[in-house]
Amino acid sequence: MLPGSLFQNILSEAEKQVGFKVQNCRLLVEAFFTSEGYIVFTLTRYKNETNSISSSTSALAGSKKVKFKRKTPDGSCSNAIYKFNTFEEFCNFCTYCNSSKLSDLKSFAKNISLYEYNNLYYLVFTNINVDYKNIKLFYTSISEFSNLVSNSITLKSKLDEYGKIIFKTNAIKNGIKYFSNI
Repeated sequence: MLPGSLFQNILSEAEKQVGFKVQNCRLLVEAFFTSEGYIVFTLTRYKNETNSISSSTSALAGSKKVKFKRKTPDGSCSNAIYKFNTFEEFCNFCTYCNSSKLSDLKSFAKNISLYEYNNLYYLVFTNINVDYKNIKLFYTSISEFSNLVSNSITLKSKLDEYGKIIFKTNAIKNGIKYFSNI
């Protein structure tokens, strides 16, 4: 998705959720990530196009916050698959894990495997411990490097049959050991 169309989707969602209309208005857009996995956008709409960003706050027509939650497995999910577009993205994630509280994921999932399939890389988590102490940090972090695959049961079967296994077990630990930049 192109950044422009993503922004249009955000504006459309803001109009649906809270009636925030932006037609023929100047906007100030601010975004930040929370530790809970949210992206918070603050959209400030100015009354008319002649007002500059430095104009007084009395010139503001309205400011509302719309929250979007990152796609993460639900709390009852015991398996998950994340897709990396390149092997380098997987290595970057391993480097990040090595420098954060996520360097030891043995209590997060019973098994973590890495597959290559159709020039993409899939990190497969089985038997996820939903009580893992850094689970929110994990989901927030991995979403910066990869995408959650929604049809993971079907894909897991495809990976087992047609994918090339890179790490059968301990994929992140091995990625840190062999490919981490730290």
